[in-house]
Amino acid sequence: MSLLASFAPATIPPAAESMRADVRAFLADAMPALTPAQRARTWTGWDPDFSRALARRGWVGLTMPTHLGGAGLDPWHRFVLVEELLRAGAPIAAHWIGDRQSAPLLLKFGTPAQQQRYIPAVCRSELFFCIGMSEPNAGSDLASVRTRAVPDGAGWRLAGRKIWTTHAHRADMMIALVRTSGTPEDRQKGLSQFLVDLRAPGVSIRPIRLMTGDSEFSEVTFDDVRLPEDSLVGTEGNGWAQVNAELAFERSGPERIYSSAILLDLWARTLSADSDPRDLELLGRLTARLETLRGMSIALTARLADGESPVIEAALFKDLGTAFEQSIPTLLADRIEQDAGDELLATLAYLQQLAPVFTLRGGTREILRGMIARGLGLR
Repeated sequence: MSLLASFAPATIPPAAESMRADVRAFLADAMPALTPAQRARTWTGWDPDFSRALARRGWVGLTMPTHLGGAGLDPWHRFVLVEELLRAGAPIAAHWIGDRQSAPLLLKFGTPAQQQRYIPAVCRSELFFCIGMSEPNAGSDLASVRTRAVPDGAGWRLAGRKIWTTHAHRADMMIALVRTSGTPEDRQKGLSQFLVDLRAPGVSIRPIRLMTGDSEFSEVTFDDVRLPEDSLVGTEGNGWAQVNAELAFERSGPERIYSSAILLDLWARTLSADSDPRDLELLGRLTARLETLRGMSIALTARLADGESPVIEAALFKDLGTAFEQSIPTLLADRIEQDAGDELLATLAYLQQLAPVFTLRGGTREILRGMIARGLGLR
């Protein structure tokens, strides 16, 4: 395949671009009063009240059909919304996964009953999801899943563990990738996805504390958890294809380039035409990289708007994008003076501690590069 052809330049349609002013006006009124270091926590900012305020505007489940509580808009509108939320550092964590992945997955693979039960609740920000993929000793190698669901009467019994599960300790539901047949040596074969109520008997959750002091991730243990018959998502054994379609949503959006945007913007505001030429050169290089990556994300959004699932291209973009946002605090640490001001230094310190996570969430770069190599026919 030709990846160059797959990133054909695209432009945000005027109808979607016109939404930007409304989002900025909403944020000016509804955003909590947060310091820059707090706004840099946009991914970990768990604020259900803010998520419900977004939902009342119809901006959660933006691409879901109106009969399921969504706004019936296209991925372009969601791109503009996401870009503005991240630019402002809005606390988006509560609704993020359900909006970005779980509801679209259920829309594509779920039964009508599952869609009616879960998607409207996501769109109202009344139900929050997490995704159960990675496992101990497996990391991003999803094909080595050992967590297993076995038939039990009219339902299933679930046993195993998931780790690095984002906000599992706060979420209501998980969509978990588990094995329903075969062994881990079978790799992609025999995998299925299930809806798991995180309050069900047998589910235990241990938050994992990061260097920042935040607990964004958790380890989840399933000890003989009873799942109802209608908890299977899609077709048994089709989990690998389903999860790859889901990951295309996760890896292709602008959230893969803006994790350090608050710091970059704050630092740029301290510069002027008389600043050190090395600082101005660095700002120019970072801005050029950001604009290039933004163009790639826009190109992927065009593919999604056309109903495609650009799995390999999304992996490439995620690898490049997270490496970029990870580099910002490292590069700026050499340029920011110790007397730069408390806000700038606090934001830098936070992102220096958080940055190693950027290339872990959504798939490690080693796994992504393996996917890219296979997509190019190199392995």
